[in-house]
Amino acid sequence: MELLSGADMIARFLKDEGVEYIYGYPGGAALHIYDALFRQDDVKHILVRHEQAATHMADGYARASGKPGVVLVTSGPGATNAVTGIATAYMDSIPMVVLCGQVASHLIGEDAFQETDIVGVTRPIVKHSFSIRHPSDIPVVLKKAFYLASSGRPGPVVVDIPKDMTAPTERYEYVYPKKVRMRSYSPVTRGHAGQTRKAVDLLLKAKRPVIFAGGGIVTGKASEALTDLARRLNMPVTTSLMGLGGYPQGDAQSLGWLGMHGSYEANMAMHHADVILGVGVRFDDRVTNNVSRFCPTAKIIHIDIDPSSISKTVRADVPIVGAANHVLNDMLGLLSEREPEQHVSLDDWWSRINEWRSEREGKLYEPAGEGETLKPQQVVEAVHRATHGDAYVVTDVGQHQMFAGQYYKFNKPNRWVSSSGLGTMGFGLPAAMGIKLSYQDDDVVLFTGEGSFQMMMQELSTCKQFGIGVKIVNLNNQSLGMVRQWQDLNYKSRHAQSYMESLPDFEVLLSAYGFRAITVRTPEELEAALEETFADKHELVFLDVQVDPREHVYPMHVPLGSMRDMLLSKTERTS
Repeated sequence: MELLSGADMIARFLKDEGVEYIYGYPGGAALHIYDALFRQDDVKHILVRHEQAATHMADGYARASGKPGVVLVTSGPGATNAVTGIATAYMDSIPMVVLCGQVASHLIGEDAFQETDIVGVTRPIVKHSFSIRHPSDIPVVLKKAFYLASSGRPGPVVVDIPKDMTAPTERYEYVYPKKVRMRSYSPVTRGHAGQTRKAVDLLLKAKRPVIFAGGGIVTGKASEALTDLARRLNMPVTTSLMGLGGYPQGDAQSLGWLGMHGSYEANMAMHHADVILGVGVRFDDRVTNNVSRFCPTAKIIHIDIDPSSISKTVRADVPIVGAANHVLNDMLGLLSEREPEQHVSLDDWWSRINEWRSEREGKLYEPAGEGETLKPQQVVEAVHRATHGDAYVVTDVGQHQMFAGQYYKFNKPNRWVSSSGLGTMGFGLPAAMGIKLSYQDDDVVLFTGEGSFQMMMQELSTCKQFGIGVKIVNLNNQSLGMVRQWQDLNYKSRHAQSYMESLPDFEVLLSAYGFRAITVRTPEELEAALEETFADKHELVFLDVQVDPREHVYPMHVPLGSMRDMLLSKTERTS
C-alpha cells in the first residue's frame, strides 16, 4: 500500500495518466501541489507570465495532439485569469483539465483572501466541474475529469482543490484508476442504423450534393473516413474554419471553407445544393448567414456526437447522433454492400462548380509589385511556399486570421489552430508555444497582428526560459484590421479607436527578450527574410511585415442575406 499526500497524488496521477507538460502559475493555494511537482521529474511544469497564457498553451497542445491539455493555477485572480482560455476551449470543443487551487475548506464562503467561487464562475463555460471534498477522492476525480474532457464532445473540465486537500501532513492510499464509470454520462458513439441507411439512400439520389465537414472531423479523427467517402461518391467537400485540413485542400474535390469569409465556390455550391451532409458541424451564424435563407433547396443530413447541436439552428431532415468516425465508416460499409449500384451522375453538378471556380480565378486579390506595400494575402502564400504547406499554423483573431485560413492550404488535420468560436485575441502566441514544446522538429508558425500580439507578448519571456522556437509572422497594418474593415463598410470609414498609435519598435522589443526580429516592407525583401526565418527550426524569429492597411478580406457575406449573397471586393457583389 502506497500512502501519499493529496498534492503528491496529483503529481503521481499526472505521471500515470501520461501527462508530459502542465502549464501554470503558482500562488498560495496551489503551493503544496507545486512543491509536489518540484520533487518529481516526470511531469514538466511550464511557467507562463499570465494564467490566460497557460490555458491557451494547453489548448494549442490539445488541438495539435488530440489529448487533453492540463493547467494549474491558484485561487482567486489566478483562477479568474484563466476564464477567457477556458471559454475559448469550450466554444471550440477542446479537451482541457484545469486544476484550480482554492482556499482551505473551512474558509470557503468567508470571503477569504484570494477566494473566488471558480466553479460558479465557470459553470456556463465548462463541460463539467468538480470540487475535491477529501484527499482520497483525488485519483478518481482526476480520472473522471480526463475522461469527461476527452470523450463525447470534448471540452474543458475544472477541478477546484481546497488547500487543505493537498496538505503534506495527511497521507492516504493511492491507486491509479485505470478505468472510470459514470452512470449519468454515457456518450453515444454508434449512429442509429436506420438513420444511417436513410442518409446513404439520400446521398445516392442527390443531384447536387455537398459534404460539409466541421471541427468534429478533426477532433473525432474522422479525416480518413471522410476522404474515403467523398472520393467514393465523387462529391464536393467544404469545411468550416474549424474543419480546415479535415479534407485535403489540394484535392480536386475540395471547395475550400465556407461561410462569412469562405470561398465563392463553397458558398455558391452550398446555396444551390439539394443534399448537404453535415459532419461534426454546428451550423453556427458565421456559416449560415440568415438562417431563414440558408440553403433553401437542400435536405440536410446532420451527424454530430452532441445531440443538442442537431437541429439547434438548422433543422436536420436526417439527424444522426454519433461519433463522426464510426458513422462515416458505417456509411462506407453500406456503400460497399450496395455496389456495383451506381448513384446519380454528378457531371452537371461538377460543371457548375467548375464554372464558379473559373469566375473568381485570378480575381482574388492583386499582388503588390516591386517597391509597393505588400498585400497580406501574398505574405501568407509566401509562407506556405517556404514551409511546403506542412507547418502547424496558429493564428490570433482578425483579418490576418481570415487571410491565413484562405491562403495557407491544409492537407492534414490538426495543423490549423485558431480561436474560432470565441474569437480570442491573444490566443495565438501561447497556443503556438504549447504546440512547439511537443513538436520541436516541426515548423510552428503564428500569424498575428500588432493588436493581438500585444495582448500576450509577455510570453516571449516564457519562450526564452524554455527555448520555444516559434516563428511569428506579424501582418502589421497599424490598425485593428477587421474592426477597421467593418467601419469602412458600415460606418462611412469613421475609424473610431481602430488605429494603433505608438506601436513599439518590434526589433528593439524582441531584442530586449533576447530574440531576433526582421522587418519587411516590400515584395523583393520577403523571400530572403522568409529563408532566414525558417533556416533554424529551433530559433524564435519575429517577422514584422508591413502590409497594406487598406486591404479588406473578401469574399464577405452580405449581412442577413443567403449564402450566395457576398461582397467580392470593394466594388463588386454577387447579383
